[in-house]
Amino acid sequence: MVNQYETVFIATPVLSDTQMKEAVAKYVKLITDNGGEIVYQEDWGLRQLAYPIQHKTTGFYYLIQFSADPKFVATLETQYHRDERIIRYLTVALDKDAVAYAEKRRANKAAKAAEAQAPVQE
Repeated sequence: MVNQYETVFIATPVLSDTQMKEAVAKYVKLITDNGGEIVYQEDWGLRQLAYPIQHKTTGFYYLIQFSADPKFVATLETQYHRDERIIRYLTVALDKDAVAYAEKRRANKAAKAAEAQAPVQE
């Protein structure tokens, strides 16, 4: 049985752009190597934290939506916990309504991006 999940992790703000990309690539590879499929990825960038975590007030947020076996989530979260670059993470299972909402959100975002790329006619 394969479920759809959404995971968001916050990486420490002292990482360079290259190090952040390496961290993301590590988790994408972990998901795909364990039989999962990446549905969507989104870099939310450097954001202010609601409260300090490990004496840091900002962090790099990254979202990954994927489908995988339910047993895999424990493996993924264990890897997050062991990685010193990750200061917080949350993985949730998506029900059918959440999946529909996520698809609608992606479609709206794609439409806005296409609209921004279109040349302006006068």
